[in-house]
Amino acid sequence: MIVGTIVRLALAGALALGLAAAASAEEGIASWYGGRHHGRPTASGKPFDQNAMTAAHRTLPLGSRVKVTNIANGRTVMLRINDRGPFVRGRIIDVSRGAAGQLGFVARGLARVRVERLP
Repeated sequence: MIVGTIVRLALAGALALGLAAAASAEEGIASWYGGRHHGRPTASGKPFDQNAMTAAHRTLPLGSRVKVTNIANGRTVMLRINDRGPFVRGRIIDVSRGAAGQLGFVARGLARVRVERLP
């Protein structure tokens, strides 16, 4: 009886962790920003560096780390959230120009991505 209860609790905990992990990922459209924002202060207070591996997100805490994957080509980068945005409807993240280059969508400007928050 006690073993059965322990197993059920363990399974419930594993399921809850799985749901929490799934809830920390989202898919949608990413864009990139650079040029005119380069050197200007970000929401974190630090100057924006268009070549750094950073991003802007509406709700994730500043300083959060995320893994961003370009769904079309499978390329992945690890970024730090240091700004707020995007401010264009339908987009889930704005990445720096450097990150967009690594993800392979500078020329296109937009990409369908998966964003996963890292611990």
